[in-house]
Amino acid sequence: MAESARRGRGGGGAARRAARSAVSFETAKYIERNIPNYEVLTEEALEVIEYNADTVLEEIGVNFPDNPEALALWRAAGAEVTGDRVRIPRGLARELCKTAPSQFTQHARNPARNVEIGGRNLVLAPVYGPPFVRDTAGGRRYATMDDFNKFVKLGYMSKWLHHSGGTVCEPTDVPVNKRHLDMLHAHMTLSDKPFMGSVTEPSRAQDSVDMCKILFGADFVDQNTVMTSLVNINSPLTFDDVMMGALKVFAENNQASIISPFIVGGAMAPVSVAGTLTQVLAEVMAGIAYSQLIRKGAPVIFGAFVTSIDMNSGAPTFGTPEAAHITYGAGQLARRMNLPFRSSGSFCGSKLPDAQAAYETANSLNMGLLSGVNFMLHACGWLEGGLVASFEKFVMDADQLGALHHLARGVQIDENAQAMDAIREVGPGGHYLGCAHTQANFKEAFWKSDLLDYKPFETWSDEGARDTQALAAARVEKLLGDYVQPEMDPDTRAALDAFVANRKAAEPDSFM
Repeated sequence: MAESARRGRGGGGAARRAARSAVSFETAKYIERNIPNYEVLTEEALEVIEYNADTVLEEIGVNFPDNPEALALWRAAGAEVTGDRVRIPRGLARELCKTAPSQFTQHARNPARNVEIGGRNLVLAPVYGPPFVRDTAGGRRYATMDDFNKFVKLGYMSKWLHHSGGTVCEPTDVPVNKRHLDMLHAHMTLSDKPFMGSVTEPSRAQDSVDMCKILFGADFVDQNTVMTSLVNINSPLTFDDVMMGALKVFAENNQASIISPFIVGGAMAPVSVAGTLTQVLAEVMAGIAYSQLIRKGAPVIFGAFVTSIDMNSGAPTFGTPEAAHITYGAGQLARRMNLPFRSSGSFCGSKLPDAQAAYETANSLNMGLLSGVNFMLHACGWLEGGLVASFEKFVMDADQLGALHHLARGVQIDENAQAMDAIREVGPGGHYLGCAHTQANFKEAFWKSDLLDYKPFETWSDEGARDTQALAAARVEKLLGDYVQPEMDPDTRAALDAFVANRKAAEPDSFM
């Protein structure tokens, strides 16, 4: 019944027509891992960290400032509340977290692009939050709504991205109190992949829910998850009223939230791996437990955004061994709680999409795959410590996500993969280029980059001796040139347009 309600409003028929009429391009299904997770913590270490996290919640506690409703919920649940401080008895937070689902479906308006978050799955979503953008033509500049629209189109056209994301860049030419409407409208109309809601103010979270009810149908939204949103904890141990207000809206409406500490080791958490993991676990358990106080069974994701700090400059660092250890350990802790896990991304501190960016990003992406991440935000486009969304790096990273897909397949061992017929056919001293097995399998046997250059030197030189950034700029232009907007039911589009126009007209512009 819910499915038919949804299809009648914004999915279904329009999505099927879009599949028939849109420019031909392939979007890969979310990753289903066929490789083991990499685990760095022993059973003893895990038990110590879990014990210490409960000690933090019980003895030190967490703050819920300016949020009397939250304090009342915690008091009723059995916590000790003194002022804004909430001290949670040992084991209570973990027990409350048990009602959160271990896996859930996030529905897209095109049902073929639904994603499964949790289990052995990995969903890839683009960069989130940068106020600046960069490209080879315009350099580094404040982001605009036009930039935002281009990123949504690139995400839609990118084969290996499963998710449209959220604030792919911060469009500073639109008033702060109204830009969420334009961003959501862009995700809903320029793409048919799943997307994220707004969390910058509780009323904006409610706008996100209301727009989804127009897109999917109110009954469908009441019974299904159509949004994933990022709720950051103000580390250390503080849950501000804005983020918790947004979490409340999403949880009440059965929409997913990533409960994610914002950790810069040495600044917002201890410098040690074990100490940081203790704080991460304490914060996540408190945040997820609170979501379940709001609504049992509300979908949530165990989040861990972790960097270390350069002690000379104070700048965050990325792709480091310490961040890897924390991410691997957080994955183990999330799995022990039977919760989906969010971490990692195309992290780098470089100012340009250069060798530093590539090294740090490769370390971070592979770490995410091996640590068991289920939802990878910032999977492409991240530059300059998250201050910049780069068009060229977006397509460079998106191309490399294909390698993650192929790594995650693991090693096949069926009769075809054993290739005994090929070995017999070629025999000693031959070659495999023309044998039957190669001819039958070569198109799918190897991952192939759509960006990197493998041509002979002479050909590369004749074509302009382009480096990777130049190749990426050309690919950005091609993808945007090939873009065709997915169809949408005209009545649904008109209703979305009217909602945005009415909400914008209801209050004056504010850039604060």
